[in-house]
Amino acid sequence: MQLNKKKKIFIAGHKGMVGSSILRHFKKKGYKNLFYENRKSLDLLDQKKTLAYLSKIKPDYVIISAAKVGGIMANKEKKAEFIYENIMIQTNLIHSSYLTGVKKLIFLGSSCIYPKYSKQPIKESYLMTDSLEETNDAYAIAKIAGYKMCESYNKQYNTNYICLMPTNLYGPNDNYDLQTSHFFPALISKIHFAKRNKDKFITIWGDGSPRRELMYVDDLADACEFFLKKKTNHALINVGSGQEKTILEYCKFISKKININLRIRFDKYKPNGTPRKKLNSNLAKKYGWKSKFNLNKGFDLTYNDYLKKIDHN
Repeated sequence: MQLNKKKKIFIAGHKGMVGSSILRHFKKKGYKNLFYENRKSLDLLDQKKTLAYLSKIKPDYVIISAAKVGGIMANKEKKAEFIYENIMIQTNLIHSSYLTGVKKLIFLGSSCIYPKYSKQPIKESYLMTDSLEETNDAYAIAKIAGYKMCESYNKQYNTNYICLMPTNLYGPNDNYDLQTSHFFPALISKIHFAKRNKDKFITIWGDGSPRRELMYVDDLADACEFFLKKKTNHALINVGSGQEKTILEYCKFISKKININLRIRFDKYKPNGTPRKKLNSNLAKKYGWKSKFNLNKGFDLTYNDYLKKIDHN
């Protein structure tokens, strides 16, 4: 199915890494009627304001990338904020989309919705078959609720809402703060400053053994366009790259890419998180979608963006 490029598309959360990638992608592809607002002009935590905005612009399509996100420590220490803000944002957007007759909605989830000790690679059917990783269970439960809301509205109201579950993402416009970021941007920042300061070693959380799949964020933006156009029979679809390494291997990869030889120490008092997280993306492939960026290319684009960011600070 072709998407009319004059149709109205509302991108919620366009300032973040994911949302900004989606906005760039749709602009590049020639879509003419893209709507997006910052937090000051539209508070997505406010149900009345969210409904009033969607009633005013009457979008044909909505992509929900707005979310409160963060790394292990942020998730562990701010559980109330993570569960409240995410549930409110997605609930307001999904329900307002229903009330205003949105033709199709894409809700972006997270692979942390799956059980901590899930079989690997993780299929969509493994959802809610065991307990979650406790450090980010509040965020995960919010995302599960968002998916279940999409599924329930489809069943009761015959809507066309789908939930894309991406693997760990990285790319331009990421958060590189060591206390609140995800592991990959945190490693980039840590190793870069070790090189700049001529340090001999870095310390990483846990023992370096957890395995993580990574996908460049522009692949997810591409998936959003693909699945807006595609007729699907599933409300939940995994979106991954199939590329995975251990945390220790990612340390060595980044060190090699930026040309520094470091010793790596382990802070085993810090949590490892889930032992392995790799998505089974066969369903997305059956529909005809697959990722395009390899780690080398994705890292180069990300690191260039990172260097620009720290130059401005």
